[in-house]
Amino acid sequence: MLRKIAVITRDCAGINAALRSLVRTAAGHHLQVLGVLRGYDGLIDGQLLALDRRSVSGIINLGGTILKSARSDRFLTEAGQLQALRTIEERQIDGLVIIGGNGSLSGAHLLASKYGVRVMGIPATIDNDVNGVDFCLGADTAVNVALDALDKIRDTATSLERIFVVEVMGRDCGYLAMKVALAGGCEEVLLPEQDFSLEDICHEIRVGNARGKVSWIVVVAEGRARAAEVASAITGMTGLETRIAVLGHIQRGGRPTAFDRILAAKLGQAAVEALLAGETDKCVSLKDDKTELVPLEIAVQPKKLQFESEYRLLKLLS
Repeated sequence: MLRKIAVITRDCAGINAALRSLVRTAAGHHLQVLGVLRGYDGLIDGQLLALDRRSVSGIINLGGTILKSARSDRFLTEAGQLQALRTIEERQIDGLVIIGGNGSLSGAHLLASKYGVRVMGIPATIDNDVNGVDFCLGADTAVNVALDALDKIRDTATSLERIFVVEVMGRDCGYLAMKVALAGGCEEVLLPEQDFSLEDICHEIRVGNARGKVSWIVVVAEGRARAAEVASAITGMTGLETRIAVLGHIQRGGRPTAFDRILAAKLGQAAVEALLAGETDKCVSLKDDKTELVPLEIAVQPKKLQFESEYRLLKLLS
């Protein structure tokens, strides 16, 4: 019987909105909720606090996570896992909700499959790369935050007639880079999923410059190349002045968009109701505005994203 659940969070926009939905849905079902501070380390150390309807008031619009977050090397060890399990048993926790990306959900899958803990995941990552999930919490906000910065960079690039190379997050996944580049009307994007030729890019720049084009924006996913290296190569091959902008961690923050707030509300409710229905070792997802449960064994596998059609559109429009 489900009486008490605990929740662990990573950090990205929309986490607090999901936490609010989860806590208030649980309260509606007369469940106790404990918030785990600082991720899996907090579960190991027993750092938990009680959450109720009032404690999640006024957080729907806040970025980050009120529970704080941290990567946990200790949870990768069996000793750390057993200590986390002791915390679950001692605090009489009947179910866990894990809000995060592949790393967090891998930990959730381990707790469920190896130790029999009842677990439900909520996919949340700016890379939108949880397998089997169409929309991860936080990705839409990250695109809009990066796009806002890129729009400002374009003002400068146009005014000063320069080439800008803009580096965005995306170590293994080009989702953020592709969406920002297409929405921002950029001339080129370099993705981890696709090969590229600097010689071809520079040839396009030289041809465009000869026709009177005076500014370009090239978006680079951090996992594909570094902005400084790309900018240096472009200047060397074209002789044109190039500047770089590395957006960095601003992409992880910011007030969540309406899309992410609504998604968070629906996923928070779905996670609690899935646990009540006896489900475990899965994550909640929305498809055609209907709740689906994706086995965590599938969710943590690498997601194969295809960007060929969007890339062709970007080149057609640039």
